[in-house]
Amino acid sequence: MKPVLAAGAVISDASGRLLLVKRGHDPERGCWSVPGGHVEPGEAPKEAAAREVFEETGLRVSVGRELWSTLIEYPDGQSFEIHDFVAHVDGGHLVAGDDADDARWMTPAEVARASLAAGLGERLRQAGYL
Repeated sequence: MKPVLAAGAVISDASGRLLLVKRGHDPERGCWSVPGGHVEPGEAPKEAAAREVFEETGLRVSVGRELWSTLIEYPDGQSFEIHDFVAHVDGGHLVAGDDADDARWMTPAEVARASLAAGLGERLRQAGYL
């Protein structure tokens, strides 16, 4: 089965906090992740990252360079090719929306203690966020 193409954004504020969302749907329902989701047909991953951030958090962002891409395979046979980008908030008001059960700014210590989506903690550490 071909992996589902997905994109997300790693967003930090001036205090070094990271913006995370609590997943409201499977896969990994209840886990914290960077905002993101499926890339729509004809949509570039950067465009998808900005759209998904807005849908899940109510924040408008500028999307910059790609931080990483990864392939995540789940036991049910589903797999996702995920491209995560650095992004900066341009406006909006933080509110959990779309398929996010919660959205909040977390300190690196809070992120390290949170139940994170598969491999996210390691990728954030490698990128220097934790």
